[in-house]
Amino acid sequence: MIQDEPKNNDSTTATPESENPAEVSNTTETTEQQETELLEKLQEENAALKDKCLRLYAEFDNYKRRSAKERVEWLQNASQEVIQQLLPVLDDFERAFKAEGVQIETTTTASEGFTLIYHKLSRILEQRGLKKMHAVGEVFDPELHAAITEVPIPDDSLKGKVIDVVEEGYWLNDKIIRFAQVVVGK
Repeated sequence: MIQDEPKNNDSTTATPESENPAEVSNTTETTEQQETELLEKLQEENAALKDKCLRLYAEFDNYKRRSAKERVEWLQNASQEVIQQLLPVLDDFERAFKAEGVQIETTTTASEGFTLIYHKLSRILEQRGLKKMHAVGEVFDPELHAAITEVPIPDDSLKGKVIDVVEEGYWLNDKIIRFAQVVVGK
């Protein structure tokens, strides 16, 4: 009969049931550490996504406000081109009244029809936001006035100030649509 060989209990052929407790705890710590790192990473990604969402919301809110403001400005200034084309008509009325030597407010020698037309046109344009610049006697401002010429003035108090207006300047809803053509004291 063949005898059974004695079994060799080598530590290299250990079964899982006989694992070293230090290795098991080391594996558990590694798994917990990986889970903790994964949790931190996910929390950072979550915070980054929340921040991105808040920024996008704020950007969209700013876009809505800006587009609403632009829409209002567009509506206010939509008639700007037509009004700019009508300004020479107002200028012609004023020149005609000046040539006749008549004040626009008092119509003694000028035709009352022309005066009524002028006032009606002026009122309609004012209702649309047109305002006349008043430049005579004010300090010359290159952002408001265009100097046609400089005239020597004996009075020092008028130096650097607007002496005469050749062509009126106009505002449309607080935006300059035509600069005043002026004569400046030198």
